[in-house]
Amino acid sequence: MSGWLPNAPCTPGTCVAPARSALAVPRAVLRLTAVALVLLAGIALAPLGGRIPAGAVRRWCRALVRAVGVRVRVSGAAASTGGLLLVANHISWLDVPLLAAVRPARMLAKSEIRDWPVAGRLAARAGTLFLHRDRLRTLPGTVARIADALRAGAAVAAFPEGSTWCGRAQGPFRRAVFQAALDAGAAVQPVRIRYRLADGTPATAPAFVGEDTFLASVWRVACARGLVAEVEVLPVLPPGSRPDRRLLARAAQPGRTGEPDWAHAALVARHRDTPAAAAAPPAATPREPVATPREPVAVPREPGATPYEPGVAPREPAAARPAAHRRRTSAAVPRDRARGGAAGPTA
Repeated sequence: MSGWLPNAPCTPGTCVAPARSALAVPRAVLRLTAVALVLLAGIALAPLGGRIPAGAVRRWCRALVRAVGVRVRVSGAAASTGGLLLVANHISWLDVPLLAAVRPARMLAKSEIRDWPVAGRLAARAGTLFLHRDRLRTLPGTVARIADALRAGAAVAAFPEGSTWCGRAQGPFRRAVFQAALDAGAAVQPVRIRYRLADGTPATAPAFVGEDTFLASVWRVACARGLVAEVEVLPVLPPGSRPDRRLLARAAQPGRTGEPDWAHAALVARHRDTPAAAAAPPAATPREPVATPREPVAVPREPGATPYEPGVAPREPAAARPAAHRRRTSAAVPRDRARGGAAGPTA
């Protein structure tokens, strides 16, 4: 993968709250059964393609999100006709049907989605524009295809962050997709997506981030309780309102909520390193040897032996020494004194 690709610091282990309810598994089984039924209905109607009314598509998308246990609240409305570029922040795979609930559109998605089970086939039949993110040389061609779709009066939905974030922070909007709106002379429709619990606190269970798998994310959402998806349709940016793609991208992402991206990245990195440091066993510190007093050992003595003193090597009794040794010792003492040793005996 190329180093220029957008990358979010969020990971499932540091940013996503797991479901801990005892009823999570039965609830998830029932919800996934309902999701399967809604998907089967969509697959059956897929051959009709563009002949399906836009209102029916919007209702089907809301039913899909509701089947997995997420309530939908939409505020505002998008233009129903004409070329339109819908852009939104990216948190979850749920963002795709939520944007389609605002207005059915051709999605701009990474090419890996084509290989997803069920969802990949549905995306291809819906006219999704697939982007090879690791091939920079294909980007101009993708921008040209988006511009052609906008000139033809179609709506195109994109997530300009280029990667999913957990919702506690957002990444900056990338500019390339806005060049297509400038080339086609199309309006830009900003949309803000947020996930909350029933009490209004932010929810991270829907986040599809890091090394998380699609099936694991679907199961986590199905196990969660009280999730609410808030979709806010912001004022449209008419054609020609911004002279270049940089200003257009900045205007389409007003007031990035949550933590700054750099602060959130630092927080995630610190949280990722802390558990490992806490779980590591403390380093062994060298221990100084403790001197323990020893009791004098009673050594049995033969008659005439020198009494044992601790720390002093026992001497042999004079009677046990050889006669030559006794003569040598007694003769050495006067010679030592004669050499000027005034301190007394050296022994």
